[in-house]
Amino acid sequence: MKRFALLVLLACAAPVGAAGTDPTPAEKGYKALTQTAFIPAFWTTKALPNAWKQWGVTEKPADYAAAVRDRYGLHEAPYPNDGLPMGLRKAPRLVSTGVGIDCMLCHGGSVLGKSYVGLGNSTLDIQALFEELARADGLSAPLPFTFANVRGTTEAGGFGVYLLGFRNPDLSLRGPRKELGLHDDLCEDVPAWWLMKKKKTIYYTGATDSRSVRTLMQFMMHPLTTPKDFDKHEPAFRDVSQYLASMEPPKYPFAVDRDKAAKGEALFTATCAKCHGTYGTGAGGSPPKWTYPNKVIPLDEIGTDPNRHRGIEAAYGKEYSESWFGQEPAGPKPLRATAGYQAPPLDGIWATAPYFHNGSVPTLDGVLNSKARPKRFTRSFKTDEADYDKVKVGWKVTELRDPLTGKRPAIEERRVYDTSKPGRANTGHTYGDDLTGDERAQVIEYLKTL
Repeated sequence: MKRFALLVLLACAAPVGAAGTDPTPAEKGYKALTQTAFIPAFWTTKALPNAWKQWGVTEKPADYAAAVRDRYGLHEAPYPNDGLPMGLRKAPRLVSTGVGIDCMLCHGGSVLGKSYVGLGNSTLDIQALFEELARADGLSAPLPFTFANVRGTTEAGGFGVYLLGFRNPDLSLRGPRKELGLHDDLCEDVPAWWLMKKKKTIYYTGATDSRSVRTLMQFMMHPLTTPKDFDKHEPAFRDVSQYLASMEPPKYPFAVDRDKAAKGEALFTATCAKCHGTYGTGAGGSPPKWTYPNKVIPLDEIGTDPNRHRGIEAAYGKEYSESWFGQEPAGPKPLRATAGYQAPPLDGIWATAPYFHNGSVPTLDGVLNSKARPKRFTRSFKTDEADYDKVKVGWKVTELRDPLTGKRPAIEERRVYDTSKPGRANTGHTYGDDLTGDERAQVIEYLKTL
């Protein structure tokens, strides 16, 4: 059962209620996400302090907390967290206390050096984190599948498929694992959770109802959690769902050329709005006026990498839909097959680089110009202003000529994004190719305002 050591929840964060008032469901959801250990610990309290012994260095780095964050792509927690980085938390471990993970491991990111709960973690190396902390605890068994092929992405779909294979429909444990079609080359970028406000469906393929509560809980499938644990925590996840639907994106913090953005808005409305919606604001203090079509674009039309679409098989969809997860109290919320990928809302898009469902395009300029996309690149995996490209909007990268050889340490190989590898193609979405350079710059200026 040691090979079960994996998992990621979902989440984000919100302010607490005003003094003397009862907290709203959204505020209770924030508190649950930032204060509750929903699953047992994976590692002892000694694993993190001793992780450096797995790094190939002769002594412990002086600023060890910063070194841990840098190596694994973690960020400072913007809430009290016992001195741990965002995404890690103290949790029960059999008869003692250990260190586990929470939702913010993947759904807690940073841009311009500031941490945000709900922003996808585009720097995470979850493969190194799980491998090295396990070894620091004296465990030598390999991970049961690849958790990440390239830094900043995860095999989140694989987690769900793998773990559900160990569960009966009522979530009691079963063995041996039922094969549901595990694929670990989907290379998923983590979406921002403030997009849930507008979306009627969830996941890149629009596969199920975005207001499903139980789908948020599927990564609680740690081998030590029981069906009673899922029932116990479901009320908290109802609040979490309300929190997700209440989130707002951070505003672009730099100057915007308003005349240029106005021209970009006209181009956007003509070229992009039919899939991504509109983003107007009401006059005279009235509520914002926006539209969002919740549109799934067929795979042969959008042309982006097909692995994520094909990598969740019908066997898993059937098993999920017939299980506790798909049978919500208010009515079934099954997984459904779709023809392609859902065009997302673009609120806060300036903060959510890299782009596409697999993180294959580092800037908005590349999104709008398929010929400008780098084929093989790396980046600093830091999130300070110096690492952010204000012109192209996204992360600064270094293009590489030579392909991966597999001769370097795996942790270094994962720092390179090679778009020729399975699940990592940067093709498709060519809708901006017919725009001139000036027109693309105008659209990008407008996108900064969303």
